[in-house]
Amino acid sequence: MPPAQRQPAGRGRNRTHLHLLLFLLSVLQTRGYIQIPPDYTYRNLKEAPTITTQPKSHTAFSLDDVNLACEATGNPTPSFRWVKDGQQFGEVLLKSGSLTAGLDEELRSYQGSYRCYVANELGTAVSDLVHLITESIPTLARERKPQRRLFEQGESTVLYCNPPRSSVAPKIHWMDKQLHHIPLSDRVTISLDGNLYFANLLVKDSREDFTCNAHYTTASVILPKEPIAITVTASNSVVKSRPPQLLQPTGHHSSYLVLRGQTLTLECIPEGLPTPEVQWKKMDSPLSPSHVRELHYGRWLKIESVLETDDGEYVCTATNSLGSIKHQYTVTVEAAPYWTKSPDDQLYAPGETVRLQCQADGIPTPNITWSINGVPITETDLDPRRHVSSGTLTLNKLQYSDTAIYQCMATNKHGNILVNTHIHVVELPPQILTADGLVYIASAGKTALLECRTFGSPLPKVDWEIVDTGPALANPKMSQMTNGSLQISSVSKEDSKTYKCSVKDSNRSIIAELNVLNRTKIVDPPQDIRVVRGNDAVLQCKYTVDHKFKDPTVQWKKDGHKITTSYDKYTVDRDGRLKVTDVQMKDTGIYSCEISTKLDSDSATGSITVQDKPASPHSLELSEKMDRSVTLSWMPGAENNSPVSEFVLEMKEEQDPAGSSRWEKFETVPHDIQHLEVHLQPYSTYHFRISAVNAIGRSEPSPPSDSYSTPAAQPEMNPENVTTVSSDPNCMVITWKELERQHFNGPGFKYKIYWRHSSDRDLHWKNSSVSNPPFIVNDTGTFIPFEIKVQAANDLGAAPEPVAKIGYSGEDLPLEAPSQVSVVELNNTAVMVRWRPVSTESVRGHLLGYKIHLRRKGPRTHSRRGLAIRSLAADKYRMIEVSGHKVEEVVSDLQFYSNYTLTVAPFNSRGEGPHSKAYHFSTPEGAPGPISSLTFESPSETEVTLRWEAPHKPNGLITGYLLQHLEIVPGSSSPRLVETIDLPAVTEHTVKSLDPQSHYLFYLRARNTAGDGELVKRKGATLLDGEPPSVINMTAGETSVNLSWVPGDRHRNFAFRFRYIQKSDGGSWEESEQVNSTQAFYQLQGLNPGVWYLLQIWPGNTSLAFKTNGPELQELPSSFATQGWFIGLISAMILLLLVLLILCYIKKSKGGKYSVKDKEEGQVDAGARTMKDDAFGEYRSLESDNEKCSISQPSVCESKRSSNDSLADYGDSVDIQFNEDGSFIGQYSGRRDPHTHAGHDSSGATSPVNPNMPPPSISFPTSVTGILGPN
Repeated sequence: MPPAQRQPAGRGRNRTHLHLLLFLLSVLQTRGYIQIPPDYTYRNLKEAPTITTQPKSHTAFSLDDVNLACEATGNPTPSFRWVKDGQQFGEVLLKSGSLTAGLDEELRSYQGSYRCYVANELGTAVSDLVHLITESIPTLARERKPQRRLFEQGESTVLYCNPPRSSVAPKIHWMDKQLHHIPLSDRVTISLDGNLYFANLLVKDSREDFTCNAHYTTASVILPKEPIAITVTASNSVVKSRPPQLLQPTGHHSSYLVLRGQTLTLECIPEGLPTPEVQWKKMDSPLSPSHVRELHYGRWLKIESVLETDDGEYVCTATNSLGSIKHQYTVTVEAAPYWTKSPDDQLYAPGETVRLQCQADGIPTPNITWSINGVPITETDLDPRRHVSSGTLTLNKLQYSDTAIYQCMATNKHGNILVNTHIHVVELPPQILTADGLVYIASAGKTALLECRTFGSPLPKVDWEIVDTGPALANPKMSQMTNGSLQISSVSKEDSKTYKCSVKDSNRSIIAELNVLNRTKIVDPPQDIRVVRGNDAVLQCKYTVDHKFKDPTVQWKKDGHKITTSYDKYTVDRDGRLKVTDVQMKDTGIYSCEISTKLDSDSATGSITVQDKPASPHSLELSEKMDRSVTLSWMPGAENNSPVSEFVLEMKEEQDPAGSSRWEKFETVPHDIQHLEVHLQPYSTYHFRISAVNAIGRSEPSPPSDSYSTPAAQPEMNPENVTTVSSDPNCMVITWKELERQHFNGPGFKYKIYWRHSSDRDLHWKNSSVSNPPFIVNDTGTFIPFEIKVQAANDLGAAPEPVAKIGYSGEDLPLEAPSQVSVVELNNTAVMVRWRPVSTESVRGHLLGYKIHLRRKGPRTHSRRGLAIRSLAADKYRMIEVSGHKVEEVVSDLQFYSNYTLTVAPFNSRGEGPHSKAYHFSTPEGAPGPISSLTFESPSETEVTLRWEAPHKPNGLITGYLLQHLEIVPGSSSPRLVETIDLPAVTEHTVKSLDPQSHYLFYLRARNTAGDGELVKRKGATLLDGEPPSVINMTAGETSVNLSWVPGDRHRNFAFRFRYIQKSDGGSWEESEQVNSTQAFYQLQGLNPGVWYLLQIWPGNTSLAFKTNGPELQELPSSFATQGWFIGLISAMILLLLVLLILCYIKKSKGGKYSVKDKEEGQVDAGARTMKDDAFGEYRSLESDNEKCSISQPSVCESKRSSNDSLADYGDSVDIQFNEDGSFIGQYSGRRDPHTHAGHDSSGATSPVNPNMPPPSISFPTSVTGILGPN
């Protein structure tokens, strides 16, 4: 970012330092010249002549071809003159300098060397030296017609062209009389001189019209030579093959001189049979494919735009099956002069120093000379201010008289080149090019640069001052640059002022304003962090900027390359923080954060080092292989930015070649050790691998090492844990812990078992051998002690002598039962049991302890209820095991008020001995458990009946119950006790005189002689008398209306009906079937569309009106056809006709006679089935069904009024009472599920305990409500 920005006052547009940069380039003293800035205002500046079109050398075949162009620009308009062969030629020309021939001049008088001179008052420019050659148009001399030439097949020949000579080489075309080109091939070739070469002739080459056509493009003429005829005859003998010979060039060596930039073509045309092939090569380097090509089937090698590097030796090799021939070419590359550095036209101020550098190259090295306005500098007056050295012309202290055109010319034997350079010494008045009133913006602490860009010749000088303060250079922070700009270093808020720049010795000045803003600064730079591969890395870059820059640019770079944000890898938040997701090893690097505003920027650098578990060690090798050891060495892998702390050596041991083995950790090695001696077991095959560990984790293991096998040896150790585990009498089972296979040490491994009576140590040892435990010794007697030992052995020998141990033969069941069993009561549910131990001899083995067998015989009561309870819990059995030689034990967790029996028996590993005599004892009573299944009913608004069952655990004889009910007082945290009642041993009680508006808590607990039982608590209230709904919501359809309401809270079910009548026809009221207040919904059907109805709730005084949807029915004129008696008569006749048709159809189908009763019953059943199947599709009211009932079919009507959800299904859960007028006053508490028994913590579906749940309907009419039930 630049140290400061500027904008015009009042506009706020920022400007760059482009003009300042151009100005700096224009006034550098080392270059001397000046450039007029594009915004400098000047008029009619004179310009020296500049040649825009140079003349070209060419050949003129006529006067029309004499045309030497010379065009130029300049101010004033320049004049032109020509110099031929060093002499003035023709007159001075104006406007155009092109030279053409006069009509009466001879062509040859124009041949010579020409230069064009272009001049005005600022100097004379000189053109390149050109050559004009004049000659007549080429013509063919008269020649005799060539004779036919005769050849035999296989010979070679040359057809010569010999075109007329000219300074412009013609293009040669060999054609036939039809003007078709002669086909060329590797056998038939045209040479550079235009001749046609045949490497070998074929009979088909015979023809009479081989014609050479010479095309002179400059002269616009084609000259055809006389046709040549040849005849090729087949040889009478076999055609003889011959090795290659060169037709062109001749000899073995050729030399060529070519100038840089020209085109050189080398030719190599062989003859021979078979037709030779040609190959080219350069001796010291390969042929360049960029500008070297093979043409004419390899007979030409064309080098375009020759370079100095093309100088050297070339070889052409022609080869066929009989041999080969070579020709060597020496190519010498020289160069006409060409510029490597040339001066440019420039403007200069008086007093400057000019250095015009002119450098050229060529072979041989060219000579450089200078001229002024076309006159060699050696022919002008000497000037001490002018000096020429090594092609550089220096002019000191320029004057206006030095304005001229200087020519630099380079010359060698191959030609010369010339360049014109214009030196114009000008005087231009001073101007300030920087706009007035610019506002510069700089950040605190940076350097501000206030521009005052000026131009003039000579260069103007400026002064800076602070408005209302004084000279700017008096402030040590301020300095003036050579270009006139004012530099203020380390700016601060105090430098925000107005500055003025003035040009000395003139009245020109400008004003500039500087505003200093807070600098952009990174306050929390990124740190150097370490992250485990696969985790996320976060680099901080918190920053502050001036309040005028709201959205700075945040750019993160990794190792100097910009990071492109993406959701899956790099994310940058508003605070500049960079999050790198799922870092990998390639994410390790230097991360830089740059915060940029339009004014300045700040950057900071951190790093991410991605760590991972190390790479696997490699180059694991085995050395120093011994019988019992081997040395391992390895090379560590990459640490992955976390140093290795240790190496883990794993080993896989194989003793059985057919068996399987697994890798096991063998040893941990410090990180600075890379070789280890490992001790091995005999008779094993080993594999090794190693892994590295660092702070991140453990590497993958290295590839396994080569296997290494150790020789066999005798065992070195004996098995451990030698003991006897005999279970059968009269035998002894010896067992031990088997040795690992790695300790077998050789083939033929086995165990040697030794045993003898411990009571007689003089007896010899008995022994045997087995491959694995156990070993059984028979006929030992019961529980006899023996000395035993087990020794490891293989085919090479045995392990050291083992130490003998004592073992026993098999045990048998104990023979004696414990005696003197007694029980001492500790508390109501725990006792202490004691007994006398059995003798040691009777145990017949190791005494493991005693077992107490406890059996509960049931409760102590003999009542009917007690017998029922005892039958559920009687004969409950427990066994308590007492270890060792203890002779007493506490038995707890006994049940209250129960009878128990216990016995005690000893046991050893063989089993239990005989039981002691049974001991009987009883436990005292305890407080009862909670009661079961507490339910409620509310027979009136002031009464609640409670029913319950006795406790499952009475823990004695229940003597009664304690009932308390408390009133819940709104706003109080403690309920108020209303009454405490002592009840006998009953299971129900009615609480009276309750407040219908209150809720109560009921506490109930059982009692026996041991005290009060566990409390059961329930909340409930009485139910209020029911009433019909007062607010009805209606939704009308075309033939029905949906009626819904909200049932009353805590109200009993109440039965009512809907009465309705059309407003307009004056008919009678119609009624719905009975509806329950708890249904909450009813659909009234069978209505007419588009009609107003009046609706009443009965009993009650609620009246409503509604209108059904649909078009209104138009009333027809009164006639007998609309009378009710006529419609009834027609309906009866149709019904009678249908009955007769049905009877005929049934009689025809069944045949015979049948009774009218059977017919009626069948009709009844069919009607019932139809009603049931179509219930969901028909929404008929009870009244409409009653109209369709007949006297002969009463069961149909009854079935329509019945319900699958009848009162019988509710059993004793329904409490129904009727007043004298038959109205319903009872309670409906929900359907009873015969498979469900309510517990002591639940009540019925609808009861005083759950007063807010409305009961379902008890009537089921033929309607949506009746079929689907209440919601």
